[in-house]
Amino acid sequence: MPVELYHLTAFLISVTVVLWTIPDVKTVGLKLGIVDRPNARKIHKNPVVRVGGVSIFIGAISALLIIWRLGGFAMVSPHKGGEIGAVILGSIAFFFIGLADDLFNLTPISRLIMQVIVATVCWFMGVRIDFLSVPFDSLIQIGWLSLPITVIWLVGMANAINWIDGVDGLAAGVSGIAAVVMLIVTLFMDQPGAALIAAALAGSALGFLRYNFNPAQIFMGDGGAYFMGFTLAGVGVIGLVKTTAITAVLLPYLILAVPILDMSAVIFSRISKGKSPFIADKSHLHHWLLKAGISQRLTVLFIYALTLWVGSLALGFSNMPSGWGYAIGATLLLGYVGWQVWRNTKKR
Repeated sequence: MPVELYHLTAFLISVTVVLWTIPDVKTVGLKLGIVDRPNARKIHKNPVVRVGGVSIFIGAISALLIIWRLGGFAMVSPHKGGEIGAVILGSIAFFFIGLADDLFNLTPISRLIMQVIVATVCWFMGVRIDFLSVPFDSLIQIGWLSLPITVIWLVGMANAINWIDGVDGLAAGVSGIAAVVMLIVTLFMDQPGAALIAAALAGSALGFLRYNFNPAQIFMGDGGAYFMGFTLAGVGVIGLVKTTAITAVLLPYLILAVPILDMSAVIFSRISKGKSPFIADKSHLHHWLLKAGISQRLTVLFIYALTLWVGSLALGFSNMPSGWGYAIGATLLLGYVGWQVWRNTKKR
């Protein structure tokens, strides 16, 4: 079987499993009262089941297990296989940390401690950022800084995806777009194992949109957000940062620039106001767009277009054939959606 066919199969399996399981997860969540209730900070008006991440998790892991049984990981070297196993085990652990929070409302500090422990274990298992890139110049070995930088990256991205999950369909769509871009880039960089994880995650995230796009019938919760955020970060490390190409080291940060910059801006804003960075508020990009009078759907579509745009820049910098052509197309799309946002703001 051609390598690319395994990736397509992983994508289709994860989409199918997610669509198949969501109705049951929704039914169980309603019966058990596991719902996200409206409050002053939240946008939705009615209680919504908040454990849709269970379907995302089952979809992605089922796809990877089936592909493994079909021999899809046979082309991966034992060394790379260890890194892939570490990312998968870490993503499972992050999912259960988030699910525990969805069920029992853990404190921010307890969640953070568990996340740091899991990320540290993954570092010892080979998921490591060993060097940083000076753009268009050279690579810098970071030595003992590898551990804290890797942990910050893995934990930070898991929380960044969780933090943008404030509008129907936003986190799932952003994660799905980022996963598709990572799938394409890792295949181009000859990292088929990492690409399989990206394919399974892309299928789960985009399949989930069927029930999560506005008006959302179910939320992914912390379990789904942590799972997707950690997996994206892990794939970025083992599939791109591990390569020796200078531009490839930068690609994960570019692909995930939207949640990274959103989280960084929110943390800076909260600290500058003397607030704890862990206390939720309405200072995210989607909150500002909504305050400007933009509808939920247009807000989400604008951030999708922004995510696709930075992802297309990654395709260009990876030196893929026609990569810059895709970037031009994404730029035109972002310009059009941005014009729609500006026009709606003016109408208000």
